[in-house]
Amino acid sequence: MECGEPLVNKQSKPTTAPDRPLVTAAAAMVVLAGMVLFTVRPPGDTEPVSADGVSHSAEPASTHLPASGEPDGLTVVDASALTGLEEAEITHEGVPTAVSYPVVPNAEPLSSFLEEELGARVRAFEAANPGASSYEAEWNVTAAAEGLLGIRVTSVETDSEGPREGYTTYWYDTETGQTHGSQSLLADQGALEALNGLVGEQLSGDADPGAVLPVAALYDSVGFNPGGDLVVEFDAGQVGQGGERVSAVVDRAEAEPLLSELGLRAREAATVGVAEFSVPEAPEAPSEASGGPVPGVLPPVDPSVDCSAPEVRCVALTYDDGPGGRTPELLDMLAEHDARATFFLTGVPVMEHPGTVRRAYAEGHELANHTLGHPDLAGLSAEGVRAELETVQALVYRETGYTMDLMRPPYGSTNGNVAAVTEEMGLAQILWNLDTNDWRDRDASLVADRAVEAGHGTIVLMHDIHSSTVDASREIIRELDSRGYTMVTVSQLLGTTVPGQVYTDGIPDAPSAEAEEAPEV
Repeated sequence: MECGEPLVNKQSKPTTAPDRPLVTAAAAMVVLAGMVLFTVRPPGDTEPVSADGVSHSAEPASTHLPASGEPDGLTVVDASALTGLEEAEITHEGVPTAVSYPVVPNAEPLSSFLEEELGARVRAFEAANPGASSYEAEWNVTAAAEGLLGIRVTSVETDSEGPREGYTTYWYDTETGQTHGSQSLLADQGALEALNGLVGEQLSGDADPGAVLPVAALYDSVGFNPGGDLVVEFDAGQVGQGGERVSAVVDRAEAEPLLSELGLRAREAATVGVAEFSVPEAPEAPSEASGGPVPGVLPPVDPSVDCSAPEVRCVALTYDDGPGGRTPELLDMLAEHDARATFFLTGVPVMEHPGTVRRAYAEGHELANHTLGHPDLAGLSAEGVRAELETVQALVYRETGYTMDLMRPPYGSTNGNVAAVTEEMGLAQILWNLDTNDWRDRDASLVADRAVEAGHGTIVLMHDIHSSTVDASREIIRELDSRGYTMVTVSQLLGTTVPGQVYTDGIPDAPSAEAEEAPEV
């Protein structure tokens, strides 16, 4: 039968007697013998006998119910199927909240994770939105089988621009006690990039150009529809032109090579209906996370570059106060020479150019904190310093999923108060040892001449909000590349940094006199 041919019974002309009576009689005797054999066979002993005379074990009939859900959405499990399920709410003293999460017997690590994670999301929303007025979130179950629980959270953030709906899906392993983000359904960063390409093609008419990028914050709600196709859903306004939810559905077969072991298990768990589910026993203790980096969470360090090697000469180009309107052009220049830079971001530009922030992160550049309003931090109280930094931390995390660990005090102005706050927040203070003065001299040629004087270990200060600096950067990047310098992030140049400490360059310390005079051993 050809594919797509209707399944119909094809009958010949009726006859009053068979054409081959002996064959018919023999067939009837075989059927009768089979019926007798079935009646005398002990219960459970039902191996069929094939035409080759070999007995084969029959596959047990599936007892699973069909999965529920829409083709363009994640599957839905009736919460009443979870034995002993209860609900709790987080408490928050700031913006009004109504946020609930499930409490499943013997799954305490999941409840603890959701309480902390959802609380952190409320705090990040409040810190990133001066006009924040309320935050609501409710949950549903998308999978409960194969030792996995899939919990999908729908949030509604309301600020001065009105309500905005968002989606996040978490996957809990009942045996290990680990809760995974949706990004972990993908095998690795390469798989996420491949998926991102498929999603981008599918959404080309509905999404902003370049808005779909392989970063954690965009792939935080991933699951499966009833047929096992991979579903990615984006928050309202996150990648689409309007304020509606946008989703992409990738065919099951096309998505399968991209899935991690957890992703394959999640697909099996999500694509069956659930009549009853319980966690038989609590894990002894949540296992340590394993399996390498989480897709979409990009480190600012390239392991293939070693700035401490004698033959490698590294320079860190840094840009403050942006992103600006021409920062995408600067990103193009850097990409042309496989160069990396560090962008010290200021709050309002991040709000104005979120897509540029995501792009810089996705292309391997380092994002760092340069305060909300560019004040002199040395003149602020500890509370004031914290507020300036927390807002930008929250903004960047919400756009990328990345938690920054570097900051630059505006004007290079710092003191013990700033050091104490940045230490507590996990932020090292980064200054510079080559100032191009591009903020004062808006002359591209002059700025370029100053920057190319950089040597190994130099941290170069520039500002990507100035058009003349973007113009100068073309010559700076080309010339440093031609001189054999590798342009790297600050973290690549410095290696491990200590929160609160001040760094001005990555120039190796000169050997001490004692070391030089020490006799050979």
